[in-house]
Amino acid sequence: MTHSLQKHTEILQDRYGFKTASYLSAGAAALPYDISERLRAARAQAVAARKVARIRTSAATASSGVGSSLTWGSDDSFGLWNRIGSVLPLIALVLGLLTIHSLQSDNFVLELAEVDAALLTDELPPDAFADPGFVQFLKTTP
Repeated sequence: MTHSLQKHTEILQDRYGFKTASYLSAGAAALPYDISERLRAARAQAVAARKVARIRTSAATASSGVGSSLTWGSDDSFGLWNRIGSVLPLIALVLGLLTIHSLQSDNFVLELAEVDAALLTDELPPDAFADPGFVQFLKTTP
């Protein structure tokens, strides 16, 4: 939300600047040469100052750590321990997911083994469970 508010503010500032410049340019035709040259120099200084202010703002944002992904390769206070600290949670997450997958697959195999053992040690042959009449008999008996 703050990004859209900042962008909206910049758009409004740019519109105001364009309108002001158009009014000044419209009235500049009737001015003497020395005044128009001073105005041109003042405009050039204002534009140069505005560009420097934007560069300073973006440099301050990058150095404050807001955009740390942009400073991954630089040496500006993002050392080895900070890199290890940022990658370590990812490694822990991957190891946790692999452990969960391994435990789930082991539990599934154990459940299948229990069902197979129950079928093989039961008094009925396994073919009886495939018979539709026997399945109907199991459904009707309490």
